[in-house]
Amino acid sequence: MSTSAPADSIVRKLSVIDRLLPVWIFAAMALGIGLGRAFPDLGARLDTVKLDTVSLPIAIGLLWMMYPVLAKVRYGELGRLRARGRLFTTSLVLNWVVGPVLMFALAWLFLPDLPHYRNGLILIGLARCIAMVLIWNMLACGSNEVAAVLVALNSVFQILFYSVLGWLFLTIIPGALGADVTAFDVSMGSIAKSVLIFLGVPLVAGALTRLGLTRLKGEAWYEQRFLPRLGPTALLGLLYTIVLMFAMQGDKLTRLPLDVVRISLPLLVYFGIMFTSAFFLSRRLGFSYEETASLSFTAAGNNFELAIAVAVGVFGMASGEALAGVVGPLIEVPALIALVYLSLWLKRRLFPASGEAVLPRRFDDKAPPSHTSEVSR
Repeated sequence: MSTSAPADSIVRKLSVIDRLLPVWIFAAMALGIGLGRAFPDLGARLDTVKLDTVSLPIAIGLLWMMYPVLAKVRYGELGRLRARGRLFTTSLVLNWVVGPVLMFALAWLFLPDLPHYRNGLILIGLARCIAMVLIWNMLACGSNEVAAVLVALNSVFQILFYSVLGWLFLTIIPGALGADVTAFDVSMGSIAKSVLIFLGVPLVAGALTRLGLTRLKGEAWYEQRFLPRLGPTALLGLLYTIVLMFAMQGDKLTRLPLDVVRISLPLLVYFGIMFTSAFFLSRRLGFSYEETASLSFTAAGNNFELAIAVAVGVFGMASGEALAGVVGPLIEVPALIALVYLSLWLKRRLFPASGEAVLPRRFDDKAPPSHTSEVSR
């Protein structure tokens, strides 16, 4: 892919489903609001049977939208970490120190009077990207090999540290700073339980799916035949969940459109700061453009599916935390497309000797990601 390609070439490389993701989400919201008004007792019916604290129909959607994403992760790539220790250490610091701290600061700066939405943004900041980053990285001519390892690394780290960091950033740190957190004193155990259910279960299922099918059918069949069919179902799971969520709390969105704008602003600032700071730090450390792009998009993206699942599991379906999680995917696609253009523009000016990007053979000879739909975040 040439960096001198026409401006609209990047958008064309996205599938129609990915390109119009905000449209699908708005349509799901509208359908959910309509269902909520047509069936006022729908929420009570959904809560009849529960998985832990979440109604079973909602829990099915949360697990459904995570499984295809985690079946795509190349967990075997983690074995390559030793060979590029400095690069992956930089990524870990950006993802698990800088990103959460920045989102925490932006949430308090932009939403000091809206603690429910603020908590939702903090949960987003802790959920590192493990899905659609592969598409943004490909469009920006980054290293697919590096991106694959970082995705696998983030998947493991989220299992290990998400609940600890959630407890720290929602309860301990605000309390230490003198903020009133009595209404949001969430135990680490409650967050860990949601993470284990809504990330742990699909992660194990995804890893076993990859392990079993690649041994049975081979890597090429799994990447070129199975994943292109499984991948789009993640979006269906997300849309299904959004429909049910807005059937229960859609009236809040129609009454408070300004709140949606206020949630969106810190997310946009977050995307911009994380990407540019990661890009220039990587450049200063002497990484190649391909490595720099992969680090930057991994640092900027978030796993909105996990944030939504934890918000629903800990705070409830009708919570402001859950609504904040839903707002995220609305703006991620246009924001990240803009960052792809920025990345290619910076490549021409800061990496003039890099020439045309050459994708690793093991990725380049497979079906392009634009033929599948992956829901990031």
